[in-house]
Order: sequence, then structure tokens, then C-alpha cells
Amino acid sequence: MIKRALKRMISRVLVKLKFIYEENKLAIIYHNPNITVGEGLTIEEYFSANLPPDNFSIKFGSYVRFKKYCHIFLLPKAELIINSDVFFNNYCSINCVEKIVIGENTMFGEGVKLYDHNHLYDYKDNNLIVEKDKFKTAPIYIGKNCWIGSNVTILKGVTIGDNVVIGANNLIYKSIANNTIIKAKTDYITESHS
Repeated sequence: MIKRALKRMISRVLVKLKFIYEENKLAIIYHNPNITVGEGLTIEEYFSANLPPDNFSIKFGSYVRFKKYCHIFLLPKAELIINSDVFFNNYCSINCVEKIVIGENTMFGEGVKLYDHNHLYDYKDNNLIVEKDKFKTAPIYIGKNCWIGSNVTILKGVTIGDNVVIGANNLIYKSIANNTIIKAKTDYITESHS
């Protein structure tokens, strides 16, 4: 009986400590002068953000929602704009070195990754050298009313139009026109309902 009561008490303390930890972790979002937050921002557990001390910008529109285990990474001078009613499912990551803009009412499936940069690389003395701290960058623009399926990766320099659906497991390395459905890696279908 005492063991059971002790287990319950420890469990309650752990839940409360987890809540305090998660709340303190989110202070970086809610109390940062470089971040603008619209009403109704929802960030679930295990969210993380690697942000520079200053000289960056994040704008969250109203009713943006992050499910569990989402991550944001920014370097100095980076700009991230997430417009209203955007939804990120579990395990999404945004990696922003220059600029990423996401249009309103866009949904991301689990495990979507956005990278507006690549590491620089070159050959020196017949050896391929990859630079750890030097990048080639180009902005990512994602339109309104898009549905990005699970495990999609979107690379630098891509513009995705409005009303686009991208099926799961695609690597998006070139721009996509409005009203397009991507079913498989090379299956670009533009649907017109006129």
C-alpha cells in the first residue's frame, strides 16, 4: 500500500516537472523580441528550437500548431514566416539559414523536413571536402492551402504554388506550379478545374 502511494506521488511529481520543463523551454518562443506570435499558437511536447542569440526573425500567424517532437533551427540573419492556420504533424523540422515562408492553411504530414541550404563542397587534391560551417542558400516559398505528405523533404530554392498536394516520401528539389498534385518522385500532375 505504501509502495503504491509512493509510486503515485512520484508519478505526479514527474508529470509536474515535465510540465514546468516544457513551459520553460517555450519561453524562448514567447518571450523573444525577435519572434512575433499570433493568437492561438499551439506547441505540443518535446518541441525544440536552436536559435541564435539575436539578429533573426520568426513570425507565427494565428492558430499555428506544432504536434510533438517538432524542431526549428535558425542561424543569424535567417527569416522564418509561418502564416495563419498552418499545421505541423509530429517530427517535422524547419532548418532555416536564409529564408522560409509558409502560406496560410498549409498542412505538413509527419516527418517533413525543410532545408533552405546545402553544405558547400569542393575537390581539393582529388579529395571531396564538405564544409561544415559554410552553406549555399536559397529561400523556400510554400503557398497557401497546400498539403505536404509525410516524410517529404523540401530543398533550397524551391517555390511551391498555392493549392499543391505532395504525396509522402518525395524529395522536392524544383519548384511546383499552383494546383499541382505530386504522387511519386517524377509524377507532376497539374489539375485544372475550369
